[in-house]
Amino acid sequence: MLDLSHPSRATGTVPLDERMDAQDRVADLNARYRHFGTSYLLEAVLTRGHFDRVAMVSSFGADSAVLLHLIAQIDRTLPVLFIDTALLFEETLAYQQDLADHLGLTNVQVIRAPKRTVDAVDPYGALRFSNPDACCDLRKTQPLNAALTGYDAWITGRKRHQAQTRQGLRYFDLDEGTARIKINPLIDWKPARIAAHLDIHNLPRHPLVAKGYPSIGCAPCTTRVAEGEDARAGRWRGMEKTECGLHQSAAKGEAE
Repeated sequence: MLDLSHPSRATGTVPLDERMDAQDRVADLNARYRHFGTSYLLEAVLTRGHFDRVAMVSSFGADSAVLLHLIAQIDRTLPVLFIDTALLFEETLAYQQDLADHLGLTNVQVIRAPKRTVDAVDPYGALRFSNPDACCDLRKTQPLNAALTGYDAWITGRKRHQAQTRQGLRYFDLDEGTARIKINPLIDWKPARIAAHLDIHNLPRHPLVAKGYPSIGCAPCTTRVAEGEDARAGRWRGMEKTECGLHQSAAKGEAE
């Protein structure tokens, strides 16, 4: 397994040879599990010793209940990291608690940027207007990178249908500049399948979905989506920005 205890692992700077080794691991895992369905993939990832420490990162957004439900069937104690940017919808904060209770998740960890850091960099909460990338970095990427120190893999809910930048997703890829592996179990899940899973298992819905928000981020940077628009069209509307920075390689168009 990869040694992530060195300080450089926390900053995402790893030697090139280790990153190349990790890329080889990604290629091997994608080849090995390319024909697996989601449940079998998750069972393999969480029980077969491929990784030392795995966490799930969840926004508790529009589709989050599906993946959280699948994981709860295997391990309700899995660390679930939830990033509270202090700019989320109140509905999201309430939904996070309700869904975690419904599924019996016992290890949800709320991640926040240190208040002193936010006060120093964005004292008036206006950074999102002048530099939305820097705002996401401050409130999401930096806190998550710190929280993921010591983990060698994390599970995401990304799907190919969500945006053009995600159409090349595979089950496994790398965090940019690191040797940490991202696991994407839902890459081929389309809206109809997601809706069916929610219905069959009677899972709670995020209350904003019914109000026209198929993709939900921070309140100031999320708008309703009109019929026929891309599901993520309401995220950073009117900007070239398509990703918050947690999946920056996808935003740059790299193969994932």
